Amino acid sequence: MITKLKYLYEGHSPLAQRFRYGLIFFDLGTILFVIVTSFFPHSRGVEIADMVLGVILLLDFLARMAIDPKRANFLARPTTWADIVAIASFLAPIAGEGFGFLRVLRTLRLLHTYQLLRRVRQDFPYFRQNEEAILATVNLIVFLFVMTGAIYALQHEVNPEIANYADALYFTVTTLTTTGFGDITLSGTAGRLLSVGVMIVGVTLFLRLAQVLFRPTKVRETCETCGLSLHDADAVHCKHCGTTIHIKTEGM
Repeated sequence: MITKLKYLYEGHSPLAQRFRYGLIFFDLGTILFVIVTSFFPHSRGVEIADMVLGVILLLDFLARMAIDPKRANFLARPTTWADIVAIASFLAPIAGEGFGFLRVLRTLRLLHTYQLLRRVRQDFPYFRQNEEAILATVNLIVFLFVMTGAIYALQHEVNPEIANYADALYFTVTTLTTTGFGDITLSGTAGRLLSVGVMIVGVTLFLRLAQVLFRPTKVRETCETCGLSLHDADAVHCKHCGTTIHIKTEGM
């Protein structure tokens, strides 16, 4: 059983690759489920769907723990605890409104994507060539949805302007892009602190993505001597070994 699990989670076959990318789409699907169900009352059908998704996530978690040779390190990772919280939020009895805040903790499942990205780096040359831009995009998306979940959890019962997840997402996007229409504001001390966090961290991540997309700080040119692949755009020598490198420019 362990061998089969390692084949799926760590193998290089087309089947293993499809399995891992299926997990990524499944994670994104769980986030979409959270967004859609925030518009409707929590019915019995939603609770059943919660349980089904929670069991699938739990099986995935147990499988990854089983194949990890260093389980102590596995349990010490922040992404592991984010997974545990997300799984608990699916399996918790959330029929009562008092447990409603647990639903938004599922956005923490996106943190698991960072582990899967390591595999994507090995599988696709395109990812390796555009890794900086892709990671900047992922960082911004993860921050966007985690902060949106926090805003929805803390504000939807006390702030009439945050009626559903979409309202929280709208506020987060307008804040981190510095648009700031002002039609939605967060109430209370916690709301103001969340707004500050979105403005400081979110704007920083947004500007970082813009910088990577429009003015890359590094170019890929593998040094023939030491193998270093990232260099400054105007580099003449490899910073690691000093070998002369020839970076192609628009004038060449």
